[in-house]
Amino acid sequence: MRSIAEADYGTPAIQLLDTLKPVRLQIDGVEVSVPPGTSVMRAAALGGIAIPKLCATDTLEAFGSCRLCLVEIEGMRGYPASCTTPVAAGMKVTTQTSKLGEIRRGVMELYISDHPLDCLTCPANGHCELQDMAGVVGLREVRYGYDGANHVQASIPAGGNHEAAVHGRTAHTTANPLFAAKDESNPYFTFDPSKCIVCSRCVRACEEQQGTYALTIQGRGFDSKVSAGQDQAFLESECVSCGACVQACPTATLSEKSLIALGQAEHSTVTTCAYCGVGCSFRAEMKGEEVVRMVPDVDGKANHGHSCVKGRFAFGYATHPDRITTPMIREKITDPWRVVSWDEAIAHAAREFRRIQASYGRDAVGGITSSRCTNEETYLVQKLVRAGFGNNNVDTCARVCHSPTGYGLKQTLGESAGTQDFDSVMTSDVIMVVGANPTDGHPVFGSQMKRRLRQGARLIVVDPRRIDLVRTPHVQADYHLKLRPGTNVALLTALAHVVVTEHLVDEAFVALRCEGDAFDKWRTFVADPRHSPEVSEADTGVPAALVRGAARLFATGGNAAIYYGLGVTEHSQGSTAVMAIANLAMATGNVGRPGVGVNPLRGQNNVQGSCDMGSFPHELPGYRHVSDSSTRAQFEAAWGVPLHEEPGLRIPNMFEAALDGEFKGLYIEGEDIAQSDPNTQHVTAALTAMECIVVQDLFLNETAKFAHVFLPGSSFLEKDGTFTNAERRISRVRRVMKPRGGYADWEVTQLLANALGYPMDYRHPSEIMDEIARLTPTFHGVSYAKLDREGSVQWPCNEAAPDGTPIMHIDAFVRGKGKFMLTEYVPTAEKVNAKFPLILTTGRILSQYNVGAQTRRTANNTWHAEDRLEIHPHDAEERGIVDGDWVGIESRAGQTVLRATISDRMQPGVVYTTFHFPFSGANVITTENSDWATNCPEYKVTAVEVTRVSQPSEWQQRYRAFSERQQTLLRERREAPAPAP
Repeated sequence: MRSIAEADYGTPAIQLLDTLKPVRLQIDGVEVSVPPGTSVMRAAALGGIAIPKLCATDTLEAFGSCRLCLVEIEGMRGYPASCTTPVAAGMKVTTQTSKLGEIRRGVMELYISDHPLDCLTCPANGHCELQDMAGVVGLREVRYGYDGANHVQASIPAGGNHEAAVHGRTAHTTANPLFAAKDESNPYFTFDPSKCIVCSRCVRACEEQQGTYALTIQGRGFDSKVSAGQDQAFLESECVSCGACVQACPTATLSEKSLIALGQAEHSTVTTCAYCGVGCSFRAEMKGEEVVRMVPDVDGKANHGHSCVKGRFAFGYATHPDRITTPMIREKITDPWRVVSWDEAIAHAAREFRRIQASYGRDAVGGITSSRCTNEETYLVQKLVRAGFGNNNVDTCARVCHSPTGYGLKQTLGESAGTQDFDSVMTSDVIMVVGANPTDGHPVFGSQMKRRLRQGARLIVVDPRRIDLVRTPHVQADYHLKLRPGTNVALLTALAHVVVTEHLVDEAFVALRCEGDAFDKWRTFVADPRHSPEVSEADTGVPAALVRGAARLFATGGNAAIYYGLGVTEHSQGSTAVMAIANLAMATGNVGRPGVGVNPLRGQNNVQGSCDMGSFPHELPGYRHVSDSSTRAQFEAAWGVPLHEEPGLRIPNMFEAALDGEFKGLYIEGEDIAQSDPNTQHVTAALTAMECIVVQDLFLNETAKFAHVFLPGSSFLEKDGTFTNAERRISRVRRVMKPRGGYADWEVTQLLANALGYPMDYRHPSEIMDEIARLTPTFHGVSYAKLDREGSVQWPCNEAAPDGTPIMHIDAFVRGKGKFMLTEYVPTAEKVNAKFPLILTTGRILSQYNVGAQTRRTANNTWHAEDRLEIHPHDAEERGIVDGDWVGIESRAGQTVLRATISDRMQPGVVYTTFHFPFSGANVITTENSDWATNCPEYKVTAVEVTRVSQPSEWQQRYRAFSERQQTLLRERREAPAPAP
């Protein structure tokens, strides 16, 4: 389609230009010019004129129910609602007259007559919109209503019976909402219907922002009320506790329990969530150094004022009693921990690392960075390893999640990151979700995706499990390609086969933007009949007709975008699958504009950033190979030391070298490899073989059980820095409280570097970012000043793109021409057989996060207190398993025990579990199979057998005994006298 500038200025073009012309009108005699379609209320606000309102907000569609925002419009009968009335050229609006004042006071009087007047003790006192509007309209008298002296309150305790509480009251109280029971069932907020004005804002927020449709208005007239589900308690309903209803409520009907307990905040600071890769912006509302509540920031460019249960409410882990706030050391892991000063702990760690290098060689030590830490902290760890240890033995947890993304996208598109911003999805016509569960893993973006689907976008889901997106309120997938785990490459190549053989390739795009020879080879490869959906069906299990239909929809349905997750990368062919996705996008011309693209959904808050910062052993910051002499020279000049040109050890190589007696020391910042990495017994054996493990973390995690030095870490609330989310958005993290251990993580790394003899003297993380910007081309334009001014920017942000880059590869690919890669399907080595007839795959759940270290220490356990094994009814019946049974899961690597959940979300032959609780031992049974290019573990395909059992596995019994012993040692440590300052 031609742009307006390119169009012939015929009648249609003139009409289009007319629709873009500003509309001029008068409001209270003030000339206002606004875009077409603007409401009168919005136009007034832009002109500095405030119109009273209750049901309207900037984040919800206009509703027009409260009748406070009525105005007079010359030539129009009656008193239209300003929130639902669009502007028109020449319109003359009056917002204040004696008649309007009389109407508004009458409306407000009706609201107040049915509302408890306990303002002084109300948690919303000071930020209650009803209170504010009563003052604005000048209400001074209420002539009718119930006697407040007869006010009766009942409460529903957490987990209590809502129905019994309601019907247990006397008949005269049930007729009046003033006497309705409170619902205290949700652990984070309370619902007090006595304060409800039935403005529907909570209902609309649940529908429009979250898309869960958990709330409704029941009854009519005086009997109207907000109801969760089928008149259920909030905890028993489909509510996902995102907090949208709480934020939308103009009264104290829905209030955070933390606000009720602590009172109003006195100041606030904007920061960035430390959970998933969406990177939501929040306003931390504070009393001194105590968080009162986290409020999603309406100016946040990743979340636009929305949130999920984790970011909104699950921040209590930062002050949990389990936090370790003093350094500790011990000679052997069987020894009790000894509390020491920071100076002693740092000196001991540095001395041990130097001893190991003197005894075993320079390469006998290394470091692991964390995707939970800031860019600046991650940068310092890899710098310490390269400049302080003198080797490239640094890796990151991205190794076990999205390292295939980096490899696959680098090979095809030329950059190791996704192509779009999140808002791009709002112009997608077809959305393909492959191996991802956005509503659980990336819930705020999942809600945005659902909004687009409700507007009419088409959906293709590629997943062995029926995720919520397959069918959820007002959203249903056009195609669910329920493939067998491990067959992604076969299915993606079959989709490409249809595109090629049915002549659906965007030939013009490919000719202009891609390497011709590579495309010709790829076209011949995928056109081979052995890649047809009919032949591939034997491997994938997906009916050929569904594959053909999905391919046609993707290629011909308009703007088509692909979103993928760990269900793509965590396979033995993870990198191949990423390249197959890029091939499909290029072949159909779906790269380089809004609404399309290849979009990896990064799991943790800073997975993208940890990769950007040079955390892989073969790459310096900015994805530049260590063998490149010119790149190396830049860093050598800046860091003042020679750097090695050979890549260092990956995490799996570190384990093997440790078991071989060649790798003896490891510095781990913010990562729990003993729980998160596959084949737990292999990992713990490698950790046991090392002589000095330094763990820097918030809690004594599973890895710390094998540590010799523990250095207290800092939460995101305790430090400054930046995170980079899944859309390459760099956002500020701002300190709101002092580090409980005394130092932020970047300061601890700096102390260790100095003790090792490599000087670092940064005074603030902004100085670290300045160094990153100097040395990393895609970050040249990034600074704290710019981030503070703009809110956030997306890299590349440099001389060529000073304002950042929301959409990549617009005119050309980063590598110049896009390169099609051949994607031969190689079946996984992990086979089912008579002994192990089922396939186990893993994933995440909404309420918990990653290894659960944070969320398990919050009330989120209310929804998910243990990992469970989902099993199809057919497989369960064959094994005599009923819902809730303890079942043993055995693989070639080990065995564990979980409680069973019978679910038809799974296909027969496939079982599923999460991995949020260490006692579950999910990774005891996953194997060491990994991606051929990156060693990303094949978590998604493990052959297992499932049987009924009566007790935990042998591993779990050992784990329990070991944990109890560690807890005893920790108690002794806590009871020991504090060290001298």
